[in-house]
Amino acid sequence: MSKTLIKNAEIVTVNEENEIFYGDLLIDNDRISQIDSHIQDIDVDKVIDARHKTVIPGFIHTHIHLCQTLFRGQGDDLELLDWLEKRIWPLEASHDEESSYYSAMLGIGELIRSGTTSVVDMETVHHADSAFQAIATSGIRALSGKVMMDYGDEVPLLLQENTDTSIQESVDLLEKWHGHDSGRIQYAFSPRFVVSCSEDLLTEVRDLSSHYNVHVHSHAAENTGEIEIVENRTGMRNVVYLDHIGLANERLILAHCVWLNDEEKSIIKDRGVKVSHCPGSNLKLASGIADVPDMLDKQLQVSLGADGAPCNNNLNMLNEMRLAATIQKPKHGPTSMNAQAVLRMATIEGAKAVGMENEIGSLEVGKKADLSILDLNDFHVYPSFDVDPVSRIVYSATSSDIETTFINGTPVMEGRVMKTMDKNIVLKESNKSIDRLLKRVPTIQYS
Repeated sequence: MSKTLIKNAEIVTVNEENEIFYGDLLIDNDRISQIDSHIQDIDVDKVIDARHKTVIPGFIHTHIHLCQTLFRGQGDDLELLDWLEKRIWPLEASHDEESSYYSAMLGIGELIRSGTTSVVDMETVHHADSAFQAIATSGIRALSGKVMMDYGDEVPLLLQENTDTSIQESVDLLEKWHGHDSGRIQYAFSPRFVVSCSEDLLTEVRDLSSHYNVHVHSHAAENTGEIEIVENRTGMRNVVYLDHIGLANERLILAHCVWLNDEEKSIIKDRGVKVSHCPGSNLKLASGIADVPDMLDKQLQVSLGADGAPCNNNLNMLNEMRLAATIQKPKHGPTSMNAQAVLRMATIEGAKAVGMENEIGSLEVGKKADLSILDLNDFHVYPSFDVDPVSRIVYSATSSDIETTFINGTPVMEGRVMKTMDKNIVLKESNKSIDRLLKRVPTIQYS
């Protein structure tokens, strides 16, 4: 058991009332045990003087591919289907155990450095166990799963799965990792998207998700070409088809949802499906701009994610928040996505997406101590006088302002120093790994 007292901070709670106040926060083991304007001196293991600093809930990315972090800069200036077929799928097929581990560690390091404490991650077909090892070592909170792909002639042979094998390997990973470290790591079945999954696989995932009571993480309506493929094959649009086979429910997290029609939005709302909005990825792949203001008006549950490093090219939630707010304003008006709404999407709405809103996503007594301390005393966030703190965070702050990050009450970064990984080793091994993988890519065969 350990206690940490954070004193004299500006505390942005993101609770139901969006309270912001100046005071102290006490961490007792892995939870927040007290928040007050002043906490009397008590016997604690550590005191952090956060005077003139800001404490916020840890960011929750609801769509990430840690397996792709090594591919940053390898898939630029392509649209989605070309990006997958020409670069990402061949690169994913080239992974080995070591490269999978360091790809995950590289991504997690970036995430922690920019204030993220939880992710919804989708790995590739092979070597997912290595990524789970990285997640376990790093201390990040994660809902993750190996990607499932058993359909499609465009998929490299090394990524084409037998349906039964894909399901068995997924179940094996679930039984090994789901609930690890008192629930810090959870499993999600991860069929990539309808384009690369058979109906047999998707219906089995539906049943297994219900049996184990775990989430399903997939993509939908990201690109008009993808939608056309699904319609030609099934006679239905993505979300309509997923509802038709019984996969659209409160356990389903769908990334992107750029091109939803009104029928699909109604299904998502009625079934409790969660949407992960990825503005940086959608812009870079020229997929489009999701109509998030309309989704919110229709009471859909929307959170934020960065997607993978080769389609963004960073995993910084501060960038995603600024983009999420600003890209809607030319069409919907300057007040359409305000800073407070976007901060909630990056925190408590992400917690709702993973069914953990009573545990994470806001700074409240009894919740897990997943939080970051920001030092906003710099040129790019001044003047500070009479400025809304949330505005400073969403529109002005950068990842370099994140000073300390706690997950489960433990500092995984303190004073900008990583505590659960050696930065120099991760950077060195990441370069070695991508060099090894790129030499394999020309040998990938296509069916």
